[in-house]
Amino acid sequence: MSRSHKRAPKTKIVIGAAAAAAVAGAAILLPNANASQDKKSEALDAKPKAFNAESASDVISQLASSLGEAFGGAWYDKDQQQVIVNVIGDNNNVDVAAVKSAGAVAKDAKNSMKSLKAAEATLKEKATMAGTAWAINPKTNKLQVTADSTVKGAKWDTLQSTVKSLGADMADVKRSAGTFKTFAAGGDAIFGGGSRCSLGFNVTTDSGDPGFLTAGHCGVAAEEWSETQDGAPVATVKDATFPGTGDFALATYDDTATDAPSTVNTGDGKTVNITEAAEASVGQEVQRMGSTTGLNGGSVTGLNATVNYAEGSVSGLIQTDVCAEPGDSGGSLFTEDGKAIGLTSGGSGDCTAGGETFFQPVTTALEAVGATIGDAGAGGGAAQ
Repeated sequence: MSRSHKRAPKTKIVIGAAAAAAVAGAAILLPNANASQDKKSEALDAKPKAFNAESASDVISQLASSLGEAFGGAWYDKDQQQVIVNVIGDNNNVDVAAVKSAGAVAKDAKNSMKSLKAAEATLKEKATMAGTAWAINPKTNKLQVTADSTVKGAKWDTLQSTVKSLGADMADVKRSAGTFKTFAAGGDAIFGGGSRCSLGFNVTTDSGDPGFLTAGHCGVAAEEWSETQDGAPVATVKDATFPGTGDFALATYDDTATDAPSTVNTGDGKTVNITEAAEASVGQEVQRMGSTTGLNGGSVTGLNATVNYAEGSVSGLIQTDVCAEPGDSGGSLFTEDGKAIGLTSGGSGDCTAGGETFFQPVTTALEAVGATIGDAGAGGGAAQ
């Protein structure tokens, strides 16, 4: 459908939006065994470095790769500016030295990421039902399993027995107020097919045209989206994923001359310029902008989360304690310094009682739809 629509200035998207040092695994090849031992001793005595959220994400990624099966998850302590890394194994001095050489803090742990992911697979097979969710919590070195108010009777029994079958100290179960639901609703913001959602981030498509990302469940609800209720369409959905391996959609502006900078309007005339997309890390401070509740903040509590909505199961999400309400779907999750992190998917609770919320990682969405964002594109490369 071809339409010409020049966006007003107000629509300029008001988007409610490592280097780990290698430990001397080859130390035994050095001619001086005492020198080798001294290096390891120095590493074990190394003091923790101060990290910011971005450098923390880098070092976590690199340590996850270098530690292999000894890696049991990691998180960022924003108050201490430290990276905490779970290290598995009784005889793990080499691994601990690697962690400390990278400036992180090593913590003895029981469950490897491999075993935690195997437990996730069991939950997916036996406990996939509407109203449940789970994600790895590196702070507890366990799976955090959450059940909303609809999970009761036989469903609750099944969930409990499945968690018990995983073994002791593998998972915790908690209740969540309300019901897990996507946050689309009737109202105002971006409108399509009787639904109201929030615009996430402006992007540039692989063909060079302007577009935006929003939630996939918004994209499958309507093909055309407007800026006002019952207004003329200004954008058309080109790609949408929901449910399944994500909750994201790409819409392109019908007028290819639309001015659509990667900026988040946080209210009161203030904006945050989005420079690039970035991966989330547990403990990271984030902000969310949505058309219903505006700007709210919190932190990342889990990664690669699976949530089971009434419409189906969605995997690969970010879990946070940031509140959201109907109409906030698709809205921006970002950092104060301009990193695009996620798109609002859904959750339980509201901005009065709180609750769990889930977000689609922006990096995954950009890669899937072939779009770039901000100055650094989809993967942090050169501007396009």
